[in-house]
Amino acid sequence: MIPRRLHIGGWWVDRATNEIGRGDETVRVEPKVMEVLMVLADRAATVVSREELLSVVWPGVVVGDEALTQSIIKLRKALGDNPRSPAFIETIPKRGYRLIAPVVGGDGPASRTSMKPGRPRVRLLGAIAGVVLAVIVAGAYFSGVEMPPLPRMFAGGDGAAVGYEDAAGLPTVTVLPFETVGAGAEQGYLARGISSDLMTDLSRLSGVRVIVASAEAGNGRAAKSARYVVGGSVQRAGAILRINVWLTDARTNEQLWSRRYERPFGDLLAIQNEISRGLIERLPTLLSDAERRRLAKRYTRSAEAYEDFLHARALFLVRRPEANEQARALYTKALDLDPQFARAYAGLAMTYAMDYRYQSPGASPAALDRALKLAETARKIDPDIPEVYWAIGFIHAQSRRHDQAIEALEKAIELNRSYADAYALMGGIYTYIGQPARTVPLLRTALRFNPDGGYLYFLLLGRAYLFENDLDQALINLREALRRNSEDVEAHIYLAATLVAKGNRSAAESEADEIRARDASFSMRDWLKTYPLTSPREIQRLLELTAKVQL
Repeated sequence: MIPRRLHIGGWWVDRATNEIGRGDETVRVEPKVMEVLMVLADRAATVVSREELLSVVWPGVVVGDEALTQSIIKLRKALGDNPRSPAFIETIPKRGYRLIAPVVGGDGPASRTSMKPGRPRVRLLGAIAGVVLAVIVAGAYFSGVEMPPLPRMFAGGDGAAVGYEDAAGLPTVTVLPFETVGAGAEQGYLARGISSDLMTDLSRLSGVRVIVASAEAGNGRAAKSARYVVGGSVQRAGAILRINVWLTDARTNEQLWSRRYERPFGDLLAIQNEISRGLIERLPTLLSDAERRRLAKRYTRSAEAYEDFLHARALFLVRRPEANEQARALYTKALDLDPQFARAYAGLAMTYAMDYRYQSPGASPAALDRALKLAETARKIDPDIPEVYWAIGFIHAQSRRHDQAIEALEKAIELNRSYADAYALMGGIYTYIGQPARTVPLLRTALRFNPDGGYLYFLLLGRAYLFENDLDQALINLREALRRNSEDVEAHIYLAATLVAKGNRSAAESEADEIRARDASFSMRDWLKTYPLTSPREIQRLLELTAKVQL
């Protein structure tokens, strides 16, 4: 049993208040971050696998590696630890993490002793060829944790987060991730799915702008900048579903509306319609006839199919090949229940697209052909769903059909003017085709609508700035991307190239070492075979720069 208060290295830790401190300095960390630290402290000097940490800290909840990675990043930041030369938390490639600082329980003697720290190599997840853009699919409710202030070039001006109104004078709204209550807490995918779909409903209104909220309720930049904030909770007890929802005016702190629903689970889709209508009636927006028709039409009439869809989406966002297979089975099950479920077709399409990105055994370009056929089926069933066009755009981009990808994303944005991930993906594509100057404003727009956007937004900015020869901005963004996800191979590649261009060969070689730690035979030319970059000028520059560190 870990005591309430213990000492780790030079820090005292209070697990009850989620605080750590030393001297006059006190730092509060999030509850899950503290839980990760407690598991590592209980097993100090021992390697704890990522799988064990995920199962202990997030029991029964489907979360991706990103949640754990971000917790480790936050712990290192709080402790002032350097991942390249750690004094507290050591990354053990392909295995997990180890707490290497001495742990003392309460006022007693050391309860654990540390091993001598060595220089860690960062484990680079996923197939070496399958990193670009995949994480964007996390979308609205899985883009991660609250982020610190944006880098310098986004402080105010063009890159500032949206305030109470957007540039066009439209009111802004955000939907906080709904909480899961009670014994059914393992069904977190249900609460996340309900809040995500509610946000999708609001995003399709021309009279408001939706800002994506942090995955951590109430703490995201979006919750602080939007004029209207929606929140709620979900509890499923057997066949009964209980949903609480509320709407607050952030400017006056006045609660404008709240409602409690307690109905059979089979009424879920009807409840969602009622919630959407209740919110829209209280938001200062006028609906067009087309918007009214779209809101009146649910995606499926089968609550069981919808639940399978939500579970599949949560598994898909774990971003592991095995979870991708499980998601495919659930999407297929949802379609068995409702063969006209367009969103399930789009989700199924993405599982095949990700087979290609993961380079799964037996995967080939034919997987992309299969993905496109499924996504086009979704479009034919319901041509008014933005995420269907996002999937079509993603698939075309992976197939290097960039003009068609951009056309699909333009349609997605036409249907949802607040679609941050569509702006971001389109921005990434412009870099692929040799127009990086067009990437930057699109990513700034994405960050307006999703201020807590994941590391990938900064990666896309960093590589655009590299090809624009704005090396200082490239370094800021690429380092920010790696601070959020130190295990992303593409960010290491572009950072190595940027450091070479800056003349810092030593630091560039260190980045190259990180890549070779994952694959000693790594080759840029092989990596580029499945990478969607098509501009000969950008390909040549990337090859010339990385060749100087023998990549």
